[in-house]
Amino acid sequence: MESLLACARSWVKEHAGSQVPHLLRAEEWLRQINPAASEAMLLAALTHDMERAFPGPDSPKQDPSRGPDDPLYLQAHSERSARIVGDFLREQQAPPDLIEEVMALIRVHEVGGWPAADWVQAADSLSFLEVNVQPFLNMMSNTRTGWSPEKVRAKFSWMYTRIRLPEARQLATPLYQQALEKLRQQEEHLRHPGEPTPSLQE
Repeated sequence: MESLLACARSWVKEHAGSQVPHLLRAEEWLRQINPAASEAMLLAALTHDMERAFPGPDSPKQDPSRGPDDPLYLQAHSERSARIVGDFLREQQAPPDLIEEVMALIRVHEVGGWPAADWVQAADSLSFLEVNVQPFLNMMSNTRTGWSPEKVRAKFSWMYTRIRLPEARQLATPLYQQALEKLRQQEEHLRHPGEPTPSLQE
């Protein structure tokens, strides 16, 4: 089990760029909240966003104006990641049943739907709230991104409220509160750009 996971971690580190911390932490969070997580769950948590590492003409683009839970984007993003991860696992000669399970979990990593999928989704949210807050705050400074403070707040809230598991929600609560406080500070800075920038370190 660990040899395939180690191979997948190396693949993530080599290709995922700025997404590497989020993906590695998603696996670590899953191990923390569910020590009995299966190999398929761990692989799905580790690789769930890998389509972003391989941009192409079929790469889905998120439109912030459609909301963080835009089903068209979420499905396209999840399906493309599942396909890319499935191809990688086949190259590693992983068992077909394992490949199918990992792909199924990645297809629903944004929405959950059954126990294993809910664990993966929770790990994704916990990792996002821990390491992906600052990049979204940074995007608020560029109006061309479409990520206004209201859209960023909606994204943070959705990543938190979608967690179905009470134990994971409890762990996510302080991270969510910190994210909202950082958002408040960044909004204040954008309203008064001449004043010193507040500390927004992760």
